[in-house]
Amino acid sequence: MSKLIITAAVVGAEVTREHTPYLPVTPEEIAIEVEKVQQAGASIVHLHVRDENGLPTQDVEVFRETINKIKERTDIIIQVSTGGAVGMTPAERIQPVTLRPEMATLTTGTVNFSNDVFLNRPEDIRFFASKIKEYGVRPEFEIFDVGMINNALGLVKEGLVEGHLHFDFVMGVAGGIPATIDNLVNLIHQIPKDATWSVAGMGRFQLMMAMHAIPLGGNIRVGLEDNIYYKKGVLAKGNAELVARVVRLANEFGREIATPEEARKILEIK
Repeated sequence: MSKLIITAAVVGAEVTREHTPYLPVTPEEIAIEVEKVQQAGASIVHLHVRDENGLPTQDVEVFRETINKIKERTDIIIQVSTGGAVGMTPAERIQPVTLRPEMATLTTGTVNFSNDVFLNRPEDIRFFASKIKEYGVRPEFEIFDVGMINNALGLVKEGLVEGHLHFDFVMGVAGGIPATIDNLVNLIHQIPKDATWSVAGMGRFQLMMAMHAIPLGGNIRVGLEDNIYYKKGVLAKGNAELVARVVRLANEFGREIATPEEARKILEIK
């Protein structure tokens, strides 16, 4: 079983300071938070950014400033989001990929997102995949339901995605696949045997899905983007608390934690 890769989703697009005072918002705050999660055990940061009003943005200059500040403090793998926020255009969403980060997300289908719709038309998906390939970035397939795996593998057949395949199963979104062990095992069986995977449980499902992933040989995403609570009614005092808990669980199972450099080797990031 390979070492465990922990991804920290530190900001997101939906959570605000009204939900939790511990959310980092400015480039400097995000960089400080990323340093903390790496020290706690994360090797990847899943990165969204906010504008001067604290609203989600895909502006390339805000990403550039934030990434530069992160690199001043850490050697963590930076994975930019191409999801952005609901309602953004593909042209808006693709902007941070032009900075040539090591990784970027690639959602391979449309999903109801609570009362909204996260729209990813086939032509949009191919657009994202082609740009990610053009800039030499390792994609992470964001899978909100089982049919999206077939869409992802179709991109591979078309030559739009090459090299090592890595999937992130986003489970528990209202409108997406429910966060159950049966569904997780089914998702694992649908991907190629030499692919790697992680799981992101939404809200109260974050801890449960993390506990399943460790002995199954998968990897884990945690963070305030997906869950603001440490336990029922108790806010997590930052992303590092959520990362540190996964490290403790992994230690109980005897599973070692991957450093950023070890994660690069596992994911075949050059």
